[in-house]
Amino acid sequence: MGCLFAVLASAFIALAPPVARATEALALAEVASGIFVHHGAYEDVSAGNRGDIANLGFVVGEKGVAVVDTGNTLALGQSLRAAVKSKTDLPILFVVNTHGHPDHYFGDAAFQADHPQFVGHEKLGKWIAFKTRYYLETLKTFAGADAAKGIEAIAPTLTVKAGQAIELDLGGRTLTITGYPAAHTDNDVTVLDSKTHTLFTGDLLFVERVPSLDGSILGWLKAISALKKVGAERAVPGHGPASVPWPKAIEPEQRYLEVLVADIRKIQKAHGTIEEATQKAGIEEQGNWALFDDYNARNVTGAFVELEWE
Repeated sequence: MGCLFAVLASAFIALAPPVARATEALALAEVASGIFVHHGAYEDVSAGNRGDIANLGFVVGEKGVAVVDTGNTLALGQSLRAAVKSKTDLPILFVVNTHGHPDHYFGDAAFQADHPQFVGHEKLGKWIAFKTRYYLETLKTFAGADAAKGIEAIAPTLTVKAGQAIELDLGGRTLTITGYPAAHTDNDVTVLDSKTHTLFTGDLLFVERVPSLDGSILGWLKAISALKKVGAERAVPGHGPASVPWPKAIEPEQRYLEVLVADIRKIQKAHGTIEEATQKAGIEEQGNWALFDDYNARNVTGAFVELEWE
């Protein structure tokens, strides 16, 4: 009888559903007092990296927290939320999306239960409403169907216009959210912390990984000129190290974009084709950037079309 009981017990345990494990918190670096950043890989999305390719972060004030970008999947958003809770019990008051690329907003739904204000550019809601379905299919293709589960497009509840700024009060520190005209996308914002002079740039700044153009190359160069005047001591790029010295860190990106513009204009002046431009423009920058071969031709194509109409 004892043996029979043991066999039945073993069978019951084997059939029982697994015990849910607590969500594992993302690894963090504290880049300044109360400012925590998770560093994403210099890779394209794959099943191996689970879409973990962008820098994500949060700022802790005296009365609450602001999260800045939430990752490429619901699971990453949940892990970011667990990281917040590992550092503070204060409420999550704001979730800021620096722009509408999926590696920066697909984790938003992980924070819905906190009832934060979702903050972004006034054009962000339209962008994600139009593009989320396509982004989901792309994520499934490269990271697997499970990676796309539970993702929602959450429109911002608090917005900022291009050329304007709003302030978020965290208690003891203020975050300034500034909107930009079309640059990396048409819905970029930055986040500046008043206490530590730390600037979250979103993808207006790429470091070491080649910039990716999805807006206006001329607008991006104008945005860089404006950004260089911001009184920050360090920046948290959308892609790159967890923090970098400011404004020196944006100089390689500015150089890359200027090289593209100069090369494309030269080819156009000689009546060259867009195909020629994709093979020649910016090639001198090839050794300076990760993923150059994956993105440069795409950048050239977008910039060529824009510059044709100058």
